[in-house]
Amino acid sequence: MTDTTDTTPGFVTATRTFYDAVAEDYAEQFRDGITSKPLDRAVLTAYAELVGPGRRVADLGCGPGRTTGFLAALGLEMSGLDLSESMLAIARRENPGIPFAQGSMLDLDLPDGALAGVVSYYSSIHTPVEELPALFTEFHRVLAPGGHLLLGFQVGDEPRHYDRPWGRPVAIDFERRRPERMAALLTAAGFAMVSRTVREPDTEGGEAVPQALLVARRPARPHA
Repeated sequence: MTDTTDTTPGFVTATRTFYDAVAEDYAEQFRDGITSKPLDRAVLTAYAELVGPGRRVADLGCGPGRTTGFLAALGLEMSGLDLSESMLAIARRENPGIPFAQGSMLDLDLPDGALAGVVSYYSSIHTPVEELPALFTEFHRVLAPGGHLLLGFQVGDEPRHYDRPWGRPVAIDFERRRPERMAALLTAAGFAMVSRTVREPDTEGGEAVPQALLVARRPARPHA
């Protein structure tokens, strides 16, 4: 007898369902997300320089692929991964030269040390806090020694609940985190912190809380 039990975590299914429903609306509303945020672009540009041109980087939870495309234009060999096929359809449409695949960043189909960089740009915000250690351990696993992680998230203690955005019959919570707590979790997963950038909210762009971008590095192997 075949076991057909679905072992996909509930938050993963909920996230996929939400973004499948709102993908086109989301992509249109946030079309100018990176281009309108010079401080974020500065951190992304510095990150690309840290990783190095031509190095292999995965944008995990890539959504419509805007960050993926921006980093590819800076010379990184980018790929994208997302739960939502509707988001991936937009990413492929807008970035025809970049490979995109469906999957969960909690269970990456990559060998150990395969990447020079991992980007999680506001994609961990739907992961429950108790799952973050496993998530960061997976990021650490797929990074080569010396590889860099970029982690973006909203700053705060209380989640923001979205119910029926754009009139779609879905809802989701956006988790907010404290940079010092996230840095501690990254350190516990084996990372060394490189930088912590926290900027004030762009209220004209609809942000209600500060925004954080952390860069961390998987330490290189010690010399023999």
